Amino acid sequence: MNRQVRRVGLALVVMFLALFLMASSIQVLRADSLYSDSRNVRASYETYKTQRGPILVGGVPVVESVPYNDAYRFLRNYESVIYSPVIGYFSLFSGSNGLERAMNSYLSGQSSAQFFEQINALLDGKPVIGAAVELTLDPAIQRAAWDALGNRKGAVVAIEPSTGRILAMVSKPTFDANQLAGHLYEPVNDAYQLYDKDEDQPLINKAIAGDLYHPGSVFKLVVTAAALESGQFSTTTQFRNLKSYTLPGTQTAIRNSGGSTCGKGDTVTLEVALIKSCNIPFAMLATELGDDRIRAMAELMGFGADLSIPLKVTPSVYPEDPDLSQTALTGFGQFDVRVSPLQMAMVSSAIANQGVMMQPQLVEMVVASNLNVLQDPEPKVLSVPLSRLSAGYLTRMMVDSVEVGAATRAGISGFAVAGKTGTAQNGPTDPYTLWFTGFAPAEAPKVAVAVVVEDGGGIGQNGTGNQIAAPIARAVMKAVLER
Repeated sequence: MNRQVRRVGLALVVMFLALFLMASSIQVLRADSLYSDSRNVRASYETYKTQRGPILVGGVPVVESVPYNDAYRFLRNYESVIYSPVIGYFSLFSGSNGLERAMNSYLSGQSSAQFFEQINALLDGKPVIGAAVELTLDPAIQRAAWDALGNRKGAVVAIEPSTGRILAMVSKPTFDANQLAGHLYEPVNDAYQLYDKDEDQPLINKAIAGDLYHPGSVFKLVVTAAALESGQFSTTTQFRNLKSYTLPGTQTAIRNSGGSTCGKGDTVTLEVALIKSCNIPFAMLATELGDDRIRAMAELMGFGADLSIPLKVTPSVYPEDPDLSQTALTGFGQFDVRVSPLQMAMVSSAIANQGVMMQPQLVEMVVASNLNVLQDPEPKVLSVPLSRLSAGYLTRMMVDSVEVGAATRAGISGFAVAGKTGTAQNGPTDPYTLWFTGFAPAEAPKVAVAVVVEDGGGIGQNGTGNQIAAPIARAVMKAVLER
């Protein structure tokens, strides 16, 4: 009898422990992820009755919850559309996106880090107030990027190379989050349907997500880095200087921009090819390097990585198993190479930071309503894709590209600017995608930037990266240097 009682008792203890562990897992370890799950409708309704925390830029709220006279008690109020792609929206009927989703557990006061605050709220009978999220964005730099991009479609990203702090992130066209934050179904749903069906996809932050872009010649920075790090190539390596080059195993010929050779002479160096942004030498270089080496460098620079800033970043792509002719095309950023503006800003940032790539970050600090600091992220190294020596060579070539090469419209009087343009093809008659990426000042970088402009900047195949994207980057870099 005693043995049976002991067995039953032991079984009850095991069951109690299992129940305790499961409850602890749900209430503590998995609380944040479960609360942020878009399928958790109860959480969505509950957070509408909570004073959701503000999101701040430069110490000033750009979104906050204001008292409202209905069953939900608070209405989310968004200050400016220039932050919409980053902040996103918080909607009773359309869910949430952007930082409103990524930081939801903190903003709603339901983070596991706010456990004791939640206990005190239960004891006092007062609701928890959401935490404040301070962003790394600089309002002056964000405004400069917004204004410089103007009415064009595309994106701008600016990063502080030494820390990875994102200083500006703009995506156009954008949306008005206030139209999605209301408590009446019909106007909110109508607004959402208009945004969702818009072919320009304003609800997508093009700086980090969406279908991504062909990088064109800005990808030559990655190929050059792979070449220098291989030890088999240097800045003085010579290539045949041709007006036309037939891709291996095909009858397809490619040409440099303008259809001419890459300067004078029978040969051209890697250095001159990068400064002048010539396609043929880079197609030859890519076939000699091979796709494995290029892919390895791309991956060291963040391609293919699941990156959270804490927004989810769509991984940039270097194609798997291209044939030799396709590998040649990747040498100047064509074929199936696809990148985000953030990715190209990270490439420039790594070169600017002497070969060290820092983890990009949008959140400066998270502070609870009782002023406890819940998050205070420290700068973190993401990778070291290239040596200090290779970074120095690339910097010198990028400076020459701005001073005498293909990126002259990025120059800023009194400062050495390092840069690289790109003019990516998307089809025989489709408008080009226009790029610039670089950093300034070259000798002590304060900012690395990437600019992408869709649809040829409105002039189809007549625009170039130097003509349209470089001046946008110049305005952003100048805003950093003048602050």
